[in-house]
Amino acid sequence: MTEFWLISAPGEKTCQQSWDKMMMATTHTTNLSTNNKFNIPDLKVGTLDVLVGLSDELTKLDTFVESVVKKVAQYMADVLEDSRDKIQENLLANGVDLVTYVTRFQWDMAKYPIKQSLKNISEIISKQVSQIDNDLKARASAYNNLKGNLQNLERKNAGSLLTRSLADIVKKEDFILDSEYLLTMLVVVPKINYVEWQKTYETLSEMVVPRSTNLLFEDHDSGLFSVTLFRKAIDDFKHKARENKFTVRDFQYNDEEMKADKEELTRLSTDKKKQFVRSAGVLKSTSRFLICIKIKMFSQLSVIFSMNPAGYCSADSMCANGGPLVRWLKVNFSEAFIAWIHIKALRVFVESVLRYGLPVNFQAMLLQPHKKNVKKLREVLYDLYKHLDGSANIIDAAMDIPGLNLSQQEYYPYVYYKIDCNLLDFKF
Repeated sequence: MTEFWLISAPGEKTCQQSWDKMMMATTHTTNLSTNNKFNIPDLKVGTLDVLVGLSDELTKLDTFVESVVKKVAQYMADVLEDSRDKIQENLLANGVDLVTYVTRFQWDMAKYPIKQSLKNISEIISKQVSQIDNDLKARASAYNNLKGNLQNLERKNAGSLLTRSLADIVKKEDFILDSEYLLTMLVVVPKINYVEWQKTYETLSEMVVPRSTNLLFEDHDSGLFSVTLFRKAIDDFKHKARENKFTVRDFQYNDEEMKADKEELTRLSTDKKKQFVRSAGVLKSTSRFLICIKIKMFSQLSVIFSMNPAGYCSADSMCANGGPLVRWLKVNFSEAFIAWIHIKALRVFVESVLRYGLPVNFQAMLLQPHKKNVKKLREVLYDLYKHLDGSANIIDAAMDIPGLNLSQQEYYPYVYYKIDCNLLDFKF
């Protein structure tokens, strides 16, 4: 399971005793979960009023940051397309997989100085993740335009002969060019009507050049024939061809336009691939500062981003190794996920102080439930901590009582928050 339970319990005589007690109940005899201490530093407590207000703000911020983390992860999956088996190795936090980061969590003192108030730390995270969210929207828009333009060109070069581009099918020698009187036309003929076409095309109208038709290309259903006639007979020929279920394609051979179309398709395809070229090195965090990165999303399109969160790589390294979009997604997924886990830590700290009082004395613990023992683990924790809340002796939050919806609120006598590291809408 990639689901974790982040809980806290008040310290006994020492916090280590609270840890030992929980370990004894959940692992020593029953092996219900894999547990780790979750280290939260000594943060500034502030006043009770501030803590109460901050508790509500952190709930909203938690939801927002989680949504950004999931959006970046999902966009990574969309961009990588056929390389989804490699997504897991790209979704890292501080260079390690998500489970390792969460289970070995250490507060980042450089990004979120503990000398700052809890309110200031939450505002730093909010601004950082909001910037990532805004940048993602800009980059997603640019990439989607690129992808859409490429798909439109690809559609033109595939599909039925009735609609697809003919630039990669026909050749210059298939046409009579620069003639004042003659013109070569292209006609799509169903395969079942090949014989009929050969019998009738010379008589569909006047001034059709005899024996001028050639089969240039065919797909599963139809063939593309050329035919030469006098220009003054074009309209009559089109009309008669339509009556006989032959479709005249509106096409004029232009070498420069066809070459430009092919180059555009090649360019867009190349630029799209550049967005997910894997970098050779590991991107490392730097100190927080304001930088402006200019990434060329594709030819003649530049998107300029002003970024404020800590840990962005330099503009030179972003542009030098290729793959700017996936590189950006990797870096900023890490930043957003790290911010999200720090929000969880803040919530545990604030809620523990509000519930257990001062001086600060609680042990934060990270539990990874074993899949078949989730219900049993919840019961063991309830029995272990039900004395912490008088109402819990009367009402078990795991019970479904009409009108109360306690189970939906996930209220327990101990502080509890869930962390789910499966962030995509498909399973790995």
